[in-house]
This record gives sequence, structure tokens and C-alpha cells, in this order.
Amino acid sequence: MTSIIKSSTIFLAAALFLGSCVPTRKFKASQEALQSVRNDSASLAAKVSNLESNVSQLKGQINDLTGQVNDLTNKAGLLSTDAANKASQLNKSQQELADQQKRLEQLQALMDQQKKATQEIRKKMADALVGFNSNELTVSIKNGKVYVSLQENLLFPSGSAVVNPKGKDALGKLADVLNVNPDITVDIEGHTDSIPIRGRYKDNWDLSTARANSIVRILTQDYKVDPVRVIASGHSQYDPVQSNSTSEGRALNRRTEIILSPKLDELYRLLEGGKG
Repeated sequence: MTSIIKSSTIFLAAALFLGSCVPTRKFKASQEALQSVRNDSASLAAKVSNLESNVSQLKGQINDLTGQVNDLTNKAGLLSTDAANKASQLNKSQQELADQQKRLEQLQALMDQQKKATQEIRKKMADALVGFNSNELTVSIKNGKVYVSLQENLLFPSGSAVVNPKGKDALGKLADVLNVNPDITVDIEGHTDSIPIRGRYKDNWDLSTARANSIVRILTQDYKVDPVRVIASGHSQYDPVQSNSTSEGRALNRRTEIILSPKLDELYRLLEGGKG
């Protein structure tokens, strides 16, 4: 009996021991699992923190790159605008160059036309005055104009402004050409030598001007040349063609020049247009 009781006691003690051991192992396992979960959670939290840091850095890099892209886009826009402006300026310069080239071509054509007209005037005058000697008058082209140079011995007595009959005949032939060519302008210049004048006229200025005026009156009053076309001036001794130190030179300096040129209104308009 006693042995039976002992055995029962031992069995119960073992059962109690075994019953208490099972919950302890589960608890430890649960504790270990919980700790593992905590460890995993901490690890995940660290990874999340690292990822968030990386994301923040990437956002910063994206913002920097976006700023660079915007800067490049703005620069590209400026370059595009600058290129467009330069292209516009180039087109404008090319147009201005083309306009200038056209104006130069027009100017050259007018100059050629003026040169041809001047040569035609010279020929007409030379043909009209063919009966006079070279020591009486000459017809030449100078500075784009026709110069009919009439010597004193053809036109005037010494110290006088009264035209000789032969000189008046020469002026009549010249007027015939002028009257059928109304586009010719006429500039009459009186010239003297350097010897001081004595008598009726105060000085060589007075004599040279009086001679030019005498020719103007004959051309406009006797031969009906339009006075609007005519200009008279006196140059005294101050525009010589030869030296006044010799009698031959002084004789050549005592002259009246009738300077003829085609009207240049169109040429002047073109030049004024070029300035504008």
C-alpha cells in the first residue's frame, strides 16, 4: 500500500512537472519569436529610414537636375531668340545691301547717261562752231561738263565789255544749239589776266563780271535763250589757265567760258535718296 502511494505520488509529481514544462517552452518560443519580430521590425525600420534618406537625396538630385534643365531650356530659348534676332539682322543687312547695290546700279546708269549726254553736247557745239579757229575758241570736256572757251580777241576789244560782231556770230551759233536742247544748263564765267584795268571799269572783278553779263544779255535778249537756264559770274584774275608771267599766258587767261551740262535733277534725287 505504502509502495502504491509512493508510486502515485511520484506519478503525480512527474505529471505536474511535465505539465509545467510545456507552457514554459511555449513561452520561451513565443518570447524568441517576438524578439525575432522586433529585430525584423527594427531592421525594416532601419531599411525604411535608409530608403527615405535615399529618396530624399534622389529628390534633391531631381530638383538640381530639373533646375539645370530649366536653365538649359532658358539658355536654349535665349540662344534661339538671339539666333532669330541675328537672322533678322542678317536679312535686314542683306536687304540694305541689295538696295544699295540697286541704287549704285541706278547711279552708274545715270552717270553713264550723263556722260553720253555731255559727249553729245560737245559734238553739237563743235559742229556748230566749226568755222572758228582754235586761237579764237575751243570746245572741250572737263569735270563732266562741256567748256566752250572764247578768247578775248574773238569777243571783246581790250578793256571793253562790248561784244564784237564776230563774237556775236559765234554766240548766235551757240544759242541755236541751246534752243533745240532745253535740258542744257548754261554757266557763263568771265576771266581776266593779272594786269590791273584802267579806264571805265574799277578793277578786273568789274570787267570780268561785265563781260559775262554782256554775253548773258545777247543770249537771252537777242537769241531768246531761256534766262532761267543761265548763270553769270566774274572770276577776275583768280582762275587762270596759264601763268600770267608771259604775254601768251595772259592772252589765254583773258577769256569767257560758257560751261554747258545736262540737267542732273534725277541724279541729284538719287544721291539725296542714298543719303536718306
